[in-house]
Amino acid sequence: MADHLSPDGKLQLITRNLQEVLGEEKLKQVLQERELKVYWGTATTGKPHVAYFVPMSKIADFLKAGCEVTILFADLHAYLDNMKAPWELLELRVKYYEQVIKAMLESIGVPLEKLRFVKGTDYQLSREYTLDVYRLSSMVTEHDAKKAGAEVVKQVEHPLLSGLLYPGLQALDEEYLKVDAQFGGVDQRKIFTLAEKYLPSLGYAKRAHLMNPMVPGLTGAKMSSSEEESKIDLLDSKEEVKKKLKKAFCEPGNIQNNGVLSFVRYVLFPLRGEFSIKRDPKWGGDKVYTAFEEVEKDFSEELIHPGDLKASVEAALNQLLDPIRKKFESPELRKLSNTAYPDASKIKGAGKGAKGGGGGGGGEEDELAPSRLDIRVGKIISVEKHPDADSLYLEKIDVAEAEPRTVVSGLVAYVSPEELQDRMVLLLCNLKPQKMRGIESQAMLLCASIEGEPRRVEPLDPPEGSLPGERVFVEGYETGKPDDRLNPKKKVWEKLQVDLKVSDECVAQWKDKCLMTKLGQITCKTLKGGNIS
Repeated sequence: MADHLSPDGKLQLITRNLQEVLGEEKLKQVLQERELKVYWGTATTGKPHVAYFVPMSKIADFLKAGCEVTILFADLHAYLDNMKAPWELLELRVKYYEQVIKAMLESIGVPLEKLRFVKGTDYQLSREYTLDVYRLSSMVTEHDAKKAGAEVVKQVEHPLLSGLLYPGLQALDEEYLKVDAQFGGVDQRKIFTLAEKYLPSLGYAKRAHLMNPMVPGLTGAKMSSSEEESKIDLLDSKEEVKKKLKKAFCEPGNIQNNGVLSFVRYVLFPLRGEFSIKRDPKWGGDKVYTAFEEVEKDFSEELIHPGDLKASVEAALNQLLDPIRKKFESPELRKLSNTAYPDASKIKGAGKGAKGGGGGGGGEEDELAPSRLDIRVGKIISVEKHPDADSLYLEKIDVAEAEPRTVVSGLVAYVSPEELQDRMVLLLCNLKPQKMRGIESQAMLLCASIEGEPRRVEPLDPPEGSLPGERVFVEGYETGKPDDRLNPKKKVWEKLQVDLKVSDECVAQWKDKCLMTKLGQITCKTLKGGNIS
């Protein structure tokens, strides 16, 4: 295919679906003269999951454009990143990554003979590379090194020096792999800009950088190997895939932080050029989409039900995973998987390492404390249809502030205006305000919901006698102070929301602890076992 593409055509294929490109003029210049040399590196830490199909689909694009592609298994980086991979497991994890990444590429039809696979420690322990690490460390400030790794290296209370070395080594890899460009997620942007700033100081060329968007996980936050609820493992069974997708965040009409929809955009469309929705004829029947924008538009207008979207993604995902599962049925690869990723309790020094990580475990718990949510009782003083969206209400809600808050909610199909007028409700008040069809929503009205046909939704109810502005807290977390505003990049709400449920007694809970005000428990009327969002 590459033989028939012009340099402009190759550039279009190389850059499609990327969030950002640094050094596009350099790319154009190289493509006028020869094929582009690009590398993608992955630190061999936790098990790769289905979000890895996003870079794999871009690697397929690079090969179609004639690029010379190198895949780096960054084993030394895995150790430097707060010892995410213990030294004694590095070799095993590299072997696991190599087998599973190759299986992924084969499942999407990428010819392996066109790729070069390199292990970091094959050259990163050489005399020349080591000297360059020292040379670079004499130029890079502690501030720049810490800033560069902030979104990639695990952040703990007492950071190790190794985490400061990580960004510099990634910059040097560009020179030692002899590439024109590095490809990675947009979370690595600060490392890329550090490379652009400092490599010329060592006498090396500045490279171009290609950045994928960060794809939301199943909870709406970044898909992460360390967060079991956020990801689907490549070796998960069909039953596990179904279970995890069923619990995935996929609110009707909501196209923000929707991991299911993002998988369609960044994996299925680039690989297949189309996406099929399978559904009962009474709900519109099957439909084939040839552009992602059509899928997004229909979902936002609630013409595609979340259940139908999940079922269709489930079928497509299992087609991708089946060859990988089959490959790992062999006794050798099953043994490799078990030895590369043993139970944490069986890893030598695991307990000591966890403690020595600078209080990382306790910090994580603190980070996800439900007291960070500013949930208050509010009273709906007016409700009307959104002027530009039939499925949305526009409400004015009193939370005992100088002015009532404007709230946009997708409740038209579930609750009548009469039921909402003068009702006492619960509001999440410290989300970043967000425009919904042109009108800024200043809070989120919290509801219980149960998926199915039909989907059922009910606003949560504060205790009788509650007044606007009263604070809602989780039992056992009464004294914590809410954030002034939840940082969208940290996905605090999305991570906490996963554990918000309605009990069999219709009581709102977080991890089995009741949501309360000073007057008693938060409840809903009928939706036992429902989710809360």
